[in-house]
Amino acid sequence: MLLEFRVRNFRTFRDETSLSLVASPDKSLALENTAATGLPQPSRAVRTAAIYGANASGKTNFLRALGLMTQMVVESAGWEPDRPLPFQPFRLDSASLGEPTLFEVTLGIDGVQHQYGFEFTAGRILAEWHRVYRTARPQRWIDRVYDPAANMETMDFSAHLAGPKSVWQQATRANALLLSTAVRLNSESLRPLFQWFSSSLSVFLDGGHSEPSFTVSVLNDQSLNREVTRLLNAADIAITRIATEKQEGQQRQFQVNPLTGEIETKSGDVELLKPTFEHSVGRERAIFGLEDESLGTQKLFALAGPLLDILAKGRVLIIDEIDRSLHPLLVRRIIESFQNPELNRHGAQLIFSTHDTSLLDTTLLRRDQIWFAEKDASQRAALVPLSDFSPRAKEALEKGYLSGRYGGIPTLQRHLVTRVQHAEK
Repeated sequence: MLLEFRVRNFRTFRDETSLSLVASPDKSLALENTAATGLPQPSRAVRTAAIYGANASGKTNFLRALGLMTQMVVESAGWEPDRPLPFQPFRLDSASLGEPTLFEVTLGIDGVQHQYGFEFTAGRILAEWHRVYRTARPQRWIDRVYDPAANMETMDFSAHLAGPKSVWQQATRANALLLSTAVRLNSESLRPLFQWFSSSLSVFLDGGHSEPSFTVSVLNDQSLNREVTRLLNAADIAITRIATEKQEGQQRQFQVNPLTGEIETKSGDVELLKPTFEHSVGRERAIFGLEDESLGTQKLFALAGPLLDILAKGRVLIIDEIDRSLHPLLVRRIIESFQNPELNRHGAQLIFSTHDTSLLDTTLLRRDQIWFAEKDASQRAALVPLSDFSPRAKEALEKGYLSGRYGGIPTLQRHLVTRVQHAEK
């Protein structure tokens, strides 16, 4: 379970900023919108978190940072020794170009709190740390620090961390994380942390775009097929049956370039399973391919398989611009799926960015689930929780947001709001 993510000096985030999923003492919607962490403290975390903000306010960059951290953990041990790290500092301040980027997560894994992070530049990992809280006092499993003046790296390990630590130290290259290297060398103690990144976290950028292949692969499971069909029908889509057929075609693979953040694709000729959708109106029936469906249906179908898998396994789903191509009521349905204790029995979490102000509804989201991305005059971005504005319990959040009370709206809109307010006076 994700409790907090911190970032510093990454793209628009010059100063340290964080997103906390730790639940506040607020008792409203506590059963639906929060879940037990299995930890003494914090005992509960929110199931979903929404990030609002104007275009170019930093929403996507924050989610991209979590995706990039994941990529570095999973892949860095296999990178070539001379490969530069994906260093993307804040570029509108010359001092920032020489300072490292920081990523850090706080997690709950099997009833134990883990704090893991690292700092890096293009040339190397400068620091890496891992704290394990089995009691109130942390066990310092990893302390890795590079001293540029002495051109020397030191690695200290806790006695609680089992394994051939000297072997890990010698095998860890300057551009690789020790966590990645140690797990590649069969560290069982560090594997749960590594597997959280590799198996428990799914990041969908580009409006939540994903290939439909995973959803197609689960359609032969009749129970999952029914769940996918039910989810599509929630959007008032007259689909009575979903099946698959084999076809010759091209398969595309997507990969995020860590240096640019752009999505790269590769294609190849393969035999594919293609989904077919049976629509019925009265006694009339017709079969359609996925390409015949609306963009919203295509996106929902592609998300359906990962969504059901994440709910079943208690994983974390990150979606940038969840409302792109999806009706607001359908977005609400997805959020409600995570906030339904019967459907979400294993603590799955959803973090998303959106422009859909209809979701600013206190019957859907608690105040500790809403965040705003905002830039200052120096173009430095930050995340600000709604709780910083001390909204009243029954405050009209959508109206307050659109009026500019919480920030996170386009400058043009603020000027219009100001003019309207002056006109009313």
